[in-house]
Amino acid sequence: MATRPLSDRERRTLRWGGIGIAAYLVLFFGLQAWSYAQRRRNDYQRLLREASVWNDKLVVYDEKVRMTQDLMELFRMDPGKLSRTSLVAQASAAIQQAAMQGGVQLGPVRETPSRAAGKELTGIQLEGMGPAPSILGFLETLKTLGFPLVTETIQLSPAPMGPAQVKVSLTLLLLDFEQWKTTERRPDA
Repeated sequence: MATRPLSDRERRTLRWGGIGIAAYLVLFFGLQAWSYAQRRRNDYQRLLREASVWNDKLVVYDEKVRMTQDLMELFRMDPGKLSRTSLVAQASAAIQQAAMQGGVQLGPVRETPSRAAGKELTGIQLEGMGPAPSILGFLETLKTLGFPLVTETIQLSPAPMGPAQVKVSLTLLLLDFEQWKTTERRPDA
C-alpha cells in the first residue's frame, strides 16, 4: 500500500493535536507533581512544628540537667555511685575525716534508726569540740563531702576547756535516694 503525502491542512491538524496532547500531559503530570510537592512541603512543615514543640519541651530538661550537674559539682556528689549498703559507713567515715582535717575533736558518733515516715537511711548524732573557726569550717565542709546529708539539729555551747573553745552537738540525716525516686511526681512534671 502506498501512502499518500499529507496535505498542509492535515499536517497543521496533527501539529495542533500534538501540541494539545503535550499541553494536556504537561498539565496532568505537572498538577500531580505539584500536589506531590505540596504534600511533601506540608509534611515538612508539620515535622518542623513537631520538632519545635519537642525542642521547647527539651529546653526544660536541659535546664534541669544543668542545674543537677551544678549541684553535683557544688556538693561533690554523684548519686549513681552511692551504694546503699555501704553509704552509712562511708558517710560516717567522711564526717570523721573532715572533722580531723578541720581541727575538730569528735566525741562519740551514734547512728540512729530512720523514722518510719522519713525518707532517710539513718540519723547520725555526734558531738565535737574545737576552736570556733574550726567548728564553723567543719560545718561548712559537711555539704561538700559527697553524701546526701541534711543537718537536722545543731547546738553550739561554750566548752569548759577554754575561752576560745566551742562544743557542738549535731544531728545529721543521711537521705535515702531510693525512697525519694519512688515518690509520686506531679502531673505537670
